Amino acid sequence: MISGTLDGNLRHALYVLGENPVTAAAFALFLLFALLATFGPALVPYDPLASNTAQALNAPSISHWFGTDQLGRDIFSRVVVATRLDLGIAIAAVALAFSVGTLLGLIGGYWGGWADRIIGRIVDTIMAFPLFVLAMGIVAGLGNSVANIIYATAIINLPIYARLSRAEANIRCNAGFIEAARLCGNGEVRIALGQLFPNILPLMAVQVSLTLGYAILNAAGLSFIGLGVRPPTAEWGIMVAEGASNIVSGEWWVALFPGLVLMTAVFCFNLIGDGLRDIVDPVRRT
Repeated sequence: MISGTLDGNLRHALYVLGENPVTAAAFALFLLFALLATFGPALVPYDPLASNTAQALNAPSISHWFGTDQLGRDIFSRVVVATRLDLGIAIAAVALAFSVGTLLGLIGGYWGGWADRIIGRIVDTIMAFPLFVLAMGIVAGLGNSVANIIYATAIINLPIYARLSRAEANIRCNAGFIEAARLCGNGEVRIALGQLFPNILPLMAVQVSLTLGYAILNAAGLSFIGLGVRPPTAEWGIMVAEGASNIVSGEWWVALFPGLVLMTAVFCFNLIGDGLRDIVDPVRRT
């Protein structure tokens, strides 16, 4: 039974991707980023931290595809190695925001009452601040470690999931399938997690893909202003910041290639949203 369900899910996913070449290309690009994050550090031609001042600011060539930076480090190797860190921060932050935010939204929207009011005030308090400024304050107060960057990114994205899941749960809390589940003797917690959550998952999945792009931008932005990952760690935001001063003097490649990869990653996550919604949406299976 489980095997048949998995086969059906796989066939449905392949059908959706076949019907939308743009979505298929976005998923292929995401797979490429995942492979780079997994195996990239073992495949890069140069040590991303090794400096060679004799090769400083060399233009792109056969030896250095993306050129070298002001310390002579190979930019291609640094860009590839940075994929693991940037994607890891984004995925961990979004997973944390999704888990906590969705749970809070389900509690508030399904049960309501004092729990809904308390959760609503917490969410409103977070959203009262400019979100990037709030992330800056959290990281500045706790320290610019990878863990604190993840917590800060999760906190500023939590209200999105809490509000979205609350609205969807509130709409569906008295729907026919919920009443049928109650008549069958199911408990409220089981109904919320087993019946309500799967029905709001498609919309939440689309938000996950969009938030991954925002999380990458947030981590890169914090690094760009000096509150993110510390040099000499390879990270896209740091590399763009380090290369910004070289653009005026003509060394455009130092900031261009990390910026292009960062833009491509965000673009990829934005594109896969619709495809992910169609894949997990039970209505599309009919």
